[in-house]
Amino acid sequence: MIPPLVHVLLPAAIAFLVGMAITPLISHYLYAFKAWKKRPGKLALNGESAHEFNRLHGLNEVRAPRMGGMVVWGSVLLTILGLSALTRIFPALTSLDFLSRNQTWLPFATLMTGALVGLVDDLMVIRESAEGLRLRHRIVIVVALSSFIGWWFWEKLSITAVNIPYTVPLEIGWLIIPLFVIVSLALYASGVIDGIDGLSGGVFASIFASYTIIAFSQNQVDLAAFTACIMGGLLAFLWFNIPPARFYMSDTGTMALTLTIGTVAFMTDSLGGGVGIFVLPIIGGLLVVTVLSDIAQVISKRFFGRKLLRIAPLHHHFEAIGWPGQKVVMRYWVLSVACAFAGVILALSALPIQ
Repeated sequence: MIPPLVHVLLPAAIAFLVGMAITPLISHYLYAFKAWKKRPGKLALNGESAHEFNRLHGLNEVRAPRMGGMVVWGSVLLTILGLSALTRIFPALTSLDFLSRNQTWLPFATLMTGALVGLVDDLMVIRESAEGLRLRHRIVIVVALSSFIGWWFWEKLSITAVNIPYTVPLEIGWLIIPLFVIVSLALYASGVIDGIDGLSGGVFASIFASYTIIAFSQNQVDLAAFTACIMGGLLAFLWFNIPPARFYMSDTGTMALTLTIGTVAFMTDSLGGGVGIFVLPIIGGLLVVTVLSDIAQVISKRFFGRKLLRIAPLHHHFEAIGWPGQKVVMRYWVLSVACAFAGVILALSALPIQ
């Protein structure tokens, strides 16, 4: 019998090694097919040129390929398939297979579906026209996917409550569906944190490490193995994404990861006897800050006629006022670990009253 901790950590180690192994092949073809935007620069929401962003990062968009997120979900996919095949050849190793119906099928399906949709968008972006899926189309896809997952939580898994620390669960019934949709939209919006070399990889790794600990503490060992596996893939991605980045995560990575974070948070809530939803804004504090800074910038420009920040989201504002990109990234990593500590401590100490 393999110890539970080995069951969790081994997939992480394997995913890291797989990611390191497949990255040279992936990056070779990304460069061979020139998988980057053909025209530098972005437009602001009002349709005008985003001058500050283009000054900071316009040329970077045509320097390195997109679709680096394939390293993350590719390493997870290959690890899962490899362990599944291994356990069928050697039945004595069955406990290594962490793909289970009650814990990991749903988040795994979310990861792969988000990856596929993001990949389609990336393939459209790298065309000469440089136009991906329209924002409203991506939002429709996120709403449709999250509505189905929310329905699954409510109908199939009988999730009707959100656990609150130190008190009784909050019963919301079918409203668990729109709650999951709102959480998914907010997380998807936070994907713009993929804006500086190395930034998103470190932040996402901290988040998935946090939920690995939380799931393990709830005896959801398969789920913990799954999130640890994603963390291993992220560390492999991060190895090649440290400045100067070999490639960017882009939508195939950010859509897959942000949507999966929401699913894992709900899996570690009332289903696991924890407070996974409540601690999500704490563990993902930098994602929250990223979204709020964008919202604040839009509100300030629309209603007060002036920018609140030099450029939104916040990490680009720090660059605009003179911080080197590496300083922003390192400080975000430190803060993401601090947020992870705070969220995990609360999650482990504040189990709901049954």
